[in-house]
Amino acid sequence: MSYFPDEMPVPVAGPDDGPFWEACRKRELRIQCCADCGTFRHPPVPVCYHCRSQNTDWKQVSGDGEVFSYTIATHPTHPAVKSMASYNVAVVMLDGAGDVRLISNVMEIADENLSIGMRVKLCWDQLSDGQLVPRFVPAQENAHG
Repeated sequence: MSYFPDEMPVPVAGPDDGPFWEACRKRELRIQCCADCGTFRHPPVPVCYHCRSQNTDWKQVSGDGEVFSYTIATHPTHPAVKSMASYNVAVVMLDGAGDVRLISNVMEIADENLSIGMRVKLCWDQLSDGQLVPRFVPAQENAHG
């Protein structure tokens, strides 16, 4: 089951983020990385902000991370979510990807149990058009720690 209703718009790949979405179709979380200085960057851009290189790699990361920030949306921002009481929008700091933060959602958790610093792990959410989108679920260690 998808996090959002089927009527929610699906991502449209552009020239800079096409490799990101292609990797997602293979259930791989790949983050753009400068081929010269190794700086990770997301969202993808054509030039490294650190060294100005245009040479790019796409490095696979585990998808483990922690909630850096989040908000609980209660006002419908799109007609597709009008029937949802609320949903979270989380900023996840990815392990092994420099200071990259991915904006997504944490599934399988009540709004009141979401917290900054919570460890999360990657899961894949299939949209109505078949595209896979990276989402997150609480990591097991949260239940034990």
